[in-house]
This record gives sequence, C-alpha cells and structure tokens, in this order.
Amino acid sequence: MEPSSNNLPMNGIRVIEVASWWFVPAAGAVLADWGADVIKVEPPIDGDPQRALLKSGLLPSKGDVNFMMEQSNRGKRSIALDLTAPEGLDLLYDLVRSADVFVTSMLPSNRQRLGIDLEAIREQNPEIIYVRGSGFGPNGPDADSAGYDATAFWTRSGIADLLTAPDAASPTPPPGGAFGDSIGAVALAGGVSTALLKRERTGEPSVVDVSLLGTALWCESATVVATKLLGFSWKLAGGDRMNAPNPLLQNYQTADGGWIMFNMLNSSRYWESFCAVIGHPELADDERFVDDQARSTNKVECIEALDEVFASATLAEWRERLDGFDGAWAPLQSPYEVHDDLAAIENGYLPELTSADGTPFTLVTNPVEFDESWPELTPAPDHGADSDSILTELGVDSAEIADLKDREIIR
Repeated sequence: MEPSSNNLPMNGIRVIEVASWWFVPAAGAVLADWGADVIKVEPPIDGDPQRALLKSGLLPSKGDVNFMMEQSNRGKRSIALDLTAPEGLDLLYDLVRSADVFVTSMLPSNRQRLGIDLEAIREQNPEIIYVRGSGFGPNGPDADSAGYDATAFWTRSGIADLLTAPDAASPTPPPGGAFGDSIGAVALAGGVSTALLKRERTGEPSVVDVSLLGTALWCESATVVATKLLGFSWKLAGGDRMNAPNPLLQNYQTADGGWIMFNMLNSSRYWESFCAVIGHPELADDERFVDDQARSTNKVECIEALDEVFASATLAEWRERLDGFDGAWAPLQSPYEVHDDLAAIENGYLPELTSADGTPFTLVTNPVEFDESWPELTPAPDHGADSDSILTELGVDSAEIADLKDREIIR
C-alpha cells in the first residue's frame, strides 16, 4: 500500500495528551496515524518514564532506537511542561483552549492535584472531549489504583488463568510487552472517534472512559459469559488435544517440528476436500470418520490418523500442498517470522523507518486502514523537541521561552 498523509479522517483535530507508559500514549499514536495533531505533554526533567528504559539499560536496543517509545508515540509532537508550576499549568490551559480532545492516564487524585481533572479542563474549554484511560475503570474501590497490562488486563481479568495449565508451576505470563495495552489503545481511539462524531452531530462533548480490565473482559467475553451461564471454570490451556470433538479444529505437528492450525467449525463441509488435499482421500470414506458424529465419536482415532499424516512432511511442504485450500488454516509463526509474512508486508502492516542516527527499524501500523492507503509514519519525538514551536504557535515570544527554560518550567 502506498503511504498517504492527505485527507486523513482526523486532519484538523488537535489532541492534548498527558499520559505515560504505553496504553494511553498508544491511543494517541493511533489518533496521530489517523491525521490528528497530537501534542504529548511530558515533565521537563525525565519525560515519559518509557524514555528511561533505554537510558538505564533496562531496554535492549540497536542504535538509538527506543522501540517502546517509537511504537506508542510515533507521529506526535512533544512539549516538556512542569504542570506543578503555575506558569506551566497556564501554558497547558492555553493548549487545552486550542484543542478538541484531552487524553490522560493520570489517576483521579493526581488529576485533581495538578488541576487537570474534568472540571478544570472543561472550565478552560467547555467543548473539549475528555478521555480517561485507567486500569480498573472510573468507579469502584480501585478507581484510584494503578493498573498495568500485566495486572489489570492479564492477571485480574481471568485471561492468565484461562491460559494456565492446571499442573503449571506458575501462571502463564503475558505474551510480550504491552499486549493488553495495545488492544485498549485501539478501543480508546475508537471511543474518541465516536465522541467527535457525537459532538459534530449534537454539539455535546463527551467524557470517554476505557479501562484495561474492561478491555480484557471484552476480549474474553465469550468465555466470561459461558462460565457464568454454565456454572463452571473454563480452561483453554493444558487440555487433552486427543479429546477435541472436532479433529478439524486442531493443531498438527509436521516432520520438522512445525505446527499447522486448522479452524473448520463446519467440518462436514470441508472433510472430503481436506482429505484429498492432504493426499489421503480414503479417510473421507472411512466409516469411522464419515460424518461429524462419527469423527466426534472416534476422535482419538481420527486425530491419531491425522497426526501420522502431518508428521510425514515438513512445514514448508505442507504449506505448498495446502496453498489454495479453501478451509481455514495457518502455520504457527513467531513474531520474528511475521516480518517475512507476505500478507503483513504487502498490506503495509510493518512499515520501515529510520532513526536520527540512521538505524533502520520497523513499526506496526494500527489495524484500521482508510481509503486503501496508510499514512507515512514519522518517528516518536525527542523529549521536548517541539516545545519552542508549540509555544510560538500559542503566541509566546522567544524571550519568554528562554526565561521559562532558565527556570526549568519547560525544556
């Protein structure tokens, strides 16, 4: 797909972001992808704490690329403001008066302490959309508690339990950094979009809330609903694959240790053509496997027969044989291998950028494409890189900017 920055749906929308780490900043990155002017407000001394991960050596990297900052902050402008100083807060208020959306991850007590709670921001701009990203939602006993991907999304929601085998030594950890954060970020960006549409139609600004706990419950909603309805806990991990009632909803291992996942819920539709494409048409007529009921009754024999078939060839050979088969299947790939996936490449999901020191790196697009093209992504801003230009846009003269820097109110 050709990159495009013209006619993006949020061109002309200004977003003020007072947020750190991944969840809410990643939502700002999505909004920037969609054309919004996203101004990231950071403390003047250290900035977003994700920046320190690279400086401290806690985050591996190549060149000067802080991949955590790049993925969740690309396309933004950064201003470094001390919101604890009256002059810094006044400058934020000036920005708020010029904006359409205010986005924050600050806890309620900190928002009130800093003067950026809903009432304070709406006093400066009654038409602004106010957006809060949280761990556990705006109500209840944990509304003012810190919540992160690993705790609010993964552990407390039930997802970790769902994916932990009964005999496991410890709970299953999250599958990489910011897993739930990234899902919540898209939900938050969608909420902002809907609030903008509502304001355009009715003139009424919204308060938008998205939590990591709520996002996780949505992701596992089929299981959450089923457990309450049926009255028992559900486990996806540690189950006996030989006890699966549908052999075409199953993983099979290849001769070289690879895996192929088949996902054919309506197995009767595909059984005959499946048997033909794997080179064993005789299985289609085997009375033990002739229909759904027979395959379910004789599931162990059916899965064992298919295990033997798939163990006879390598993953590459099976990919070639299955090419064009209309049943749903996919090879098991690592995140590293996805970089060579033609679907990911040709759809523009993995654009390449270059850092300031010339190091090439890859980002991941947000999952929503407009008008058959992707915007051209730009790297995340350096800490306070746009302070001067943003303040100049607000009418602050160069002498005052210099004074603010001398007093460390801005950077």
